[in-house]
Amino acid sequence: MGRPAPGAAAPYDGTVATRPDDLKARLEDRADLLEATRLRYRALKGVLESFFWRDRIRNHFELLREVSAAQPEVDATLAALRRRVEAEGWPRDAAPVRLMHEVERLLDAVERAAERRLSSVSEDEAEDLPDTLGARLLRLETEVLDAAPFLGGRVWAQAVELLPRNLPELRAACAAGEVFERVFKRPVTEGAQAFSDDEARELARALPLGAAALVALWERLERYDSRGRVKDFLQRRMRRAPTRVARSGPELLLHAAFWHDVARVRVRAVLEAELAPVVPREPELPALLSWRAALSEDPALRLSARSVLTEGRAGLVETAAALAALSRERPRGAWSEEVAWARLEQAAQRARTEEGPEAEALRDALRLFVMLRGQARTPARLFSPEHARPAGGDVARNRDLVALVQAARHAALRQDG
Repeated sequence: MGRPAPGAAAPYDGTVATRPDDLKARLEDRADLLEATRLRYRALKGVLESFFWRDRIRNHFELLREVSAAQPEVDATLAALRRRVEAEGWPRDAAPVRLMHEVERLLDAVERAAERRLSSVSEDEAEDLPDTLGARLLRLETEVLDAAPFLGGRVWAQAVELLPRNLPELRAACAAGEVFERVFKRPVTEGAQAFSDDEARELARALPLGAAALVALWERLERYDSRGRVKDFLQRRMRRAPTRVARSGPELLLHAAFWHDVARVRVRAVLEAELAPVVPREPELPALLSWRAALSEDPALRLSARSVLTEGRAGLVETAAALAALSRERPRGAWSEEVAWARLEQAAQRARTEEGPEAEALRDALRLFVMLRGQARTPARLFSPEHARPAGGDVARNRDLVALVQAARHAALRQDG
């Protein structure tokens, strides 16, 4: 036989479904996963088998969390690779097979070490022990955190132990905090918009994400800090503006909490000014931000009733927004004004059955609008009630929101005529 051409693959005997040189390539990203898992297992094995293993675990909470989070995917990858090796007859000296066997050996060693480090339990309690490595590692983390005293006995050292940097909740809070800082850290000139429509959409996504993450982090501190010293210490400092780059877990929490509070206050101030006399509630802020941003593309868009907004409440917000827009600047042209008043009436129809202080304040605003009977080019709120002429019809005792809108529309159009 002649020699193979340059660049051609070496011949093989056909007993293996795939050439050995191509086996690792066929694993694709799963090979990277197993390589990273091998490094993690080696490090974790050394931590669990060391003499001062509790101290080392306190310094490597991130490693426990990473192994626990990746373990379901690692188990599935090993099982799939094992079936493939058996079905296709991969040689034992192939690199992927050697990697699989080494990861399996390290996995067994880590599982045995984790079992030894867990507190001894009775036979009845043994049935309740976690049956997966990820769950055992989280259980081990809980036991180490519950054990007292903390290293050094200092509050900040305790905070660093309780809040490792790789906590998923901490990462989510930091991601939301970055959005808040980028939007609200810049100076705001008088009369300029506080944030653009695109930024409003970002804020609508970041607010619930940041709020849920911070709640989970404070609950974590309550769970593991029995005396409450760490939580009290951090909550006293969270109002201070960050002055340096956050690096440790507690610093990241303080940074995220500060900018989350700034975002809440600034967003509420903007929405309260636009929706007065209706005051937006905390759970409504994301939905109102999304609706406010979408209005620039579709002025006729209705505010959808969601889990945080009833149909009547959504109509009340729509009515306040439409009335505020009419009060700030009258639409130009007969058709534009007709459309604006039609939208206000549709919104009032949704909120017709709403009661309460905000609904009554909105009725009072409509009554004042009727009394002032603003002119076409001048906002109605600039008129003085003392110089207003009596309006037609008795609206003082009328509580029907739709009737009050119709009266306001009639008064404004009559004045224009």
